[in-house]
Amino acid sequence: MNNYLISLKDSAKNVAGPKANMDNIKFLTELGFKNYWLKFETNTGVKSRLQKLWLAHYTIPHFLKTHSDIDNIILQYPLYSTYLMNNVVDDIRQYTDAKLYFIIHDVESIRLFINKPEYYRDELAFLNRADGIVGHNKKMNDWLSSHGVTTKLVNLEIFDYDNPSTLPEKRPYQGTICYAGNLKKAQFLQEVNLKHQLMIFGPNPSQSYPKNVVYQGQYSPEELPEHLNENFGLVWDGTTTDGCNGVFGEYMKYNDPHKTSLYLSSGLPVIIWKKAALADFVERNNVGLTINSLDELDGVLDSLSEEEYDQICQNVNKIAEKMRSGFYVKKAVKQLIGVEK
Repeated sequence: MNNYLISLKDSAKNVAGPKANMDNIKFLTELGFKNYWLKFETNTGVKSRLQKLWLAHYTIPHFLKTHSDIDNIILQYPLYSTYLMNNVVDDIRQYTDAKLYFIIHDVESIRLFINKPEYYRDELAFLNRADGIVGHNKKMNDWLSSHGVTTKLVNLEIFDYDNPSTLPEKRPYQGTICYAGNLKKAQFLQEVNLKHQLMIFGPNPSQSYPKNVVYQGQYSPEELPEHLNENFGLVWDGTTTDGCNGVFGEYMKYNDPHKTSLYLSSGLPVIIWKKAALADFVERNNVGLTINSLDELDGVLDSLSEEEYDQICQNVNKIAEKMRSGFYVKKAVKQLIGVEK
């Protein structure tokens, strides 16, 4: 079979793409896909508009005309340009007989525009142009289906994570926690009151944090796993310790936060909000703890035995090995289009 993956490369940032996109390229290449870069700046400047026009009216049509024998195309969605995405789909339909599929990274209708039906009508209509979609999880796919997406939906479960760090055979249990992310939007950290130590990593740290919240610096996605030596990785969002709130907190009810995959692929059990979509995965596979409030955390950590923690870690390492091999995206793509290398 002749299969292609279409991915965004932001030329302004001089990077190939976010970690999740790059991992999909690596793992689907192992499944026999070839990657095709769309290179443009994702801002709204004149240069970006010219790049998109050139891609839409010359580069992409030329590529598809000379590759009309493609069987399947997977687009890593979104491309952060409605104009370009519509032109890509139009060109695929015009110049090839290929089946077109999307792997979703974000659904803006659920994330930034949940209260704007006029926006998500357009986005969901676009999603229906695909022959099939890989959504994050059952809750995301249920939302898409209930709001008008009629094309085939497949459940990714969780993002894979290419992670070369050594998996620990055993972590001594001390009840320590870490959090990795953009600290500017992790406002809940200012409200944390814990007796257990919370190590935090990422850009834009505050000038001060509460007792036992300790800033540990910023590292690349490739370097970070080597520095995550705590007992649990925290998946949380919003302004409060009493549940996740705000735009990104609400989004956790539907999406797969990529930091969850960072933690698990590093052999680190997770602590996640009980109402998050990924809480089901964590509980089903016994790879961490689900809580309603960070105010419960000290008690939950104190009540966990060394034996219980060791069992969780064993389960985590099994999931980590799957993530490091691209198990979840390969399974979803095979389910979607039946492709074999």
